Amino acid sequence: MDYVPHTQDDQKQMLKIIGVDAIEALFADIPEKFRLNGLLDLPEPLSEPEIFSKMKSISSLNAMVPTTLTGAGAYHHYIPAAVKHVISRSEFYTAYTPYQAEISQGILQAIYEYQTMIAGLTGTQVANASMYDGATAMAEAAVLSSKTLNRKKFVVGRSVHPEYRQVLATYAWANGNEVIEASYDRTGQLDQLLLRDFIDRDTAAVIVQSPNFIGIIENIGALSPGVHEQGANLIAVFTEATSLGILKPAGMLGADFVVGEGQAFGNPVNYGGPCLGIFAASEKYVRKVPGRLAGATVDKNGKRGYVLTLQTREQHIRRERATSNICTNEALCALAASVYLVSLGKNLKALGELNIRKAHYLKEKLSQLKGWKTVFPGPTYNEFVMACPNPARVNRKLQSLGIIGGYEIGHNYSDLENCLLICATEMLTRETIDKIVVAVSEVTP
Repeated sequence: MDYVPHTQDDQKQMLKIIGVDAIEALFADIPEKFRLNGLLDLPEPLSEPEIFSKMKSISSLNAMVPTTLTGAGAYHHYIPAAVKHVISRSEFYTAYTPYQAEISQGILQAIYEYQTMIAGLTGTQVANASMYDGATAMAEAAVLSSKTLNRKKFVVGRSVHPEYRQVLATYAWANGNEVIEASYDRTGQLDQLLLRDFIDRDTAAVIVQSPNFIGIIENIGALSPGVHEQGANLIAVFTEATSLGILKPAGMLGADFVVGEGQAFGNPVNYGGPCLGIFAASEKYVRKVPGRLAGATVDKNGKRGYVLTLQTREQHIRRERATSNICTNEALCALAASVYLVSLGKNLKALGELNIRKAHYLKEKLSQLKGWKTVFPGPTYNEFVMACPNPARVNRKLQSLGIIGGYEIGHNYSDLENCLLICATEMLTRETIDKIVVAVSEVTP
């Protein structure tokens, strides 16, 4: 059966309108040697049992490593059993997004509860129903600032996640924005004197990550006055969501937008996704926030109910006037975050304290080894940068023990060659940390 709905006459009419003689001409930019001119050379089909056996043998090649020192934007935390149980229920798993909002009371309530918890954790008045990931949430906040303030320049910290900055550069290119990067000082925090020189009356937003990519907690409260004096917005970014349970909310420190990655809230590290984009803002931007906002109300009988309150940006309605081209949300990932946060409750702070203790214990032990040195003296949460004798060799040693080593941060920062970005969460036991220290001590100059 042909799944192309257009007849040959339809195709001829469309080709005539766009001024092309044949469909092949649409692929002229692809070199001939890369085009598929025949059927793929595929093996004979298999029966269902044969396919199952083959796929199982392939899946056995995956190395399911229980211990990792890599964070760098995706974090290995314990996920309570309740999370998987709830998100696996069919009414949530298949509901996707509430296009029939009035009858999707369950998912609407879940989104409402999620928004409420995120607003509380970020110190803001508004949180949307979620976005694709932290990088797009950050870029959307920047573009929203540009359009609202009618300004073209973004000042972003060099210590913001490198991939987030790449996404921002793509958005900026598409919207005609200028991006200027501000470096960090010897402590690992943004150089405030240098930053001040970059901010002017054409600056739409200043973007700072805390904890930043090199693990340092930024002084957002000290940055806020200088940003707002120039009429710009302050966008606070995070990649390690559990830090929200212990750090003072950026919204309370003057950030206009608090955005980031919510993967650490009940979503596993799963080959790079799916992720959960958290987007929160001050109330004045409530009608410009991308995505959906669910709200609570009462029906004519006074019974509490949930509604889709705002949907300000849908391009299928507003098209070129849409404030964003985000066309869905990560509702299931947001639900996982909600269940995770409800399961932990006030213990989220205790989890943060545990992460700090684990990371500082590992940092202290590594600092005692020959050739190992802490690079930045600034305050850290559960990640830190260490200079070490040979990062690649260290990681190979750890890999031989079934441990994923730290991230070789020199790939992104030329001034951090021979350094590892190391993360320690609650998943590391003291015994495992001691084992790691003994193993890497053997890799010395």
